Amino acid sequence: MNLVYNFSLYFAYFLLKIIALFNKKINLFIEGRKNSFSKLKTISKEDKVIWFHAASLGEFEQGRPIIEKIRKDYPDYKIILTFFSPSGYEIRKDYPLVDIVCYLPFDTRANMQRFIQQIHPKMSIIIKYEFWPNLLDQLKKQNVPTILISGIFRKKQLFFKWYGTFFKNKLQAFDHFFLQNKTSKNLLQSIGFQNITLNGDTRFDRVYTILKQDNTIEAIAKFKNNNYTLVAGSTWPEDEKLLVYYINNFAKKDEKFIIAPHTINPYSIGTLRKQLRKKTILFSESQGVDLEEFQILIIDNIGMLTKIYSYADVAYVGGGLATGLHNILEPATYGVPIVFGGKKYKNFQEAKDLLRQRSVTIVTDKEEICNTFVTIKTDFELRKTMGIGNQNYIKHNLGATEKIFHYLKNIL
Repeated sequence: MNLVYNFSLYFAYFLLKIIALFNKKINLFIEGRKNSFSKLKTISKEDKVIWFHAASLGEFEQGRPIIEKIRKDYPDYKIILTFFSPSGYEIRKDYPLVDIVCYLPFDTRANMQRFIQQIHPKMSIIIKYEFWPNLLDQLKKQNVPTILISGIFRKKQLFFKWYGTFFKNKLQAFDHFFLQNKTSKNLLQSIGFQNITLNGDTRFDRVYTILKQDNTIEAIAKFKNNNYTLVAGSTWPEDEKLLVYYINNFAKKDEKFIIAPHTINPYSIGTLRKQLRKKTILFSESQGVDLEEFQILIIDNIGMLTKIYSYADVAYVGGGLATGLHNILEPATYGVPIVFGGKKYKNFQEAKDLLRQRSVTIVTDKEEICNTFVTIKTDFELRKTMGIGNQNYIKHNLGATEKIFHYLKNIL
């Protein structure tokens, strides 16, 4: 099976190199990895290293509380952060609390042997998932303590199939699994693993700290001007189609909209702007302008959304009608009612939990989004109840970071 896996890996890499000629994101995926080993040359044999790996940006946010705590309590350690996806690396490549940020090398046997030998981590921490067979083989072979944090397992994964022994055996590289839910725990136990702690998701700790920071953005405050404001974050074209319909046909004059698209480029921003029939301005145009005159503000940069949610009377979180729901915990921590597209959300435990307690609402078409936004706007008590439910959910799920860190201290 090792032979089959490695052959498939090289074949996949060959195909990706061809696709990269026509796809910008895949090109970043290929080209970015060429610099990984050169970036790691600054690591010496004397350095004490902790290595974190995140698939993308969402997983990074789950690992961030642990990174910050290690940086604070163990400043003599060097921290390496790797990403699999360009969407994570490109946004966090300058993250200041780690020493090196780079792409995880492609999972060949030679790459992973070289990678682990070069960084010689005192501990490796993999966030949520990313179970690369050759990587796990090398972690076990080189006796690196390996931890999974905020882990999620699903029944459809190969580990739990009768033919999945090859992949199941790779999980033996983990010294401990910190899991988000009971389903994941039961699945791992069903294939013989007991080194498990059920302790939830570190993202709750991360988003709750947002309340302690200064979330003021002067331009946003001037735009809002105490008006009822809908903040739509991480929107995809599928989301924007519904939002545009509501804004053009149902929005009242006392209602303001802040839209922060997932994709930031002149073409997509321009396309969205052309569809809107209300007075619209881009954030990049806001300097020296009387923002109170505009009804729609489009955020054409990255990094502000977390703070912008603090100005929301209601939040729409994108992705649920496209590739997968984005982070609903950020608006939830502010006590904001939340709406999202109701197709691709079932892999997100927080979405299912909040739907169960009726503090979020799902929409799938123009009629539903219009009815939902009108109802939430006109019913103050409903907004208040939904918002309190969301914030209480965050508070109820705090503490995962401390539980993990207590375990890590015994290794460090």
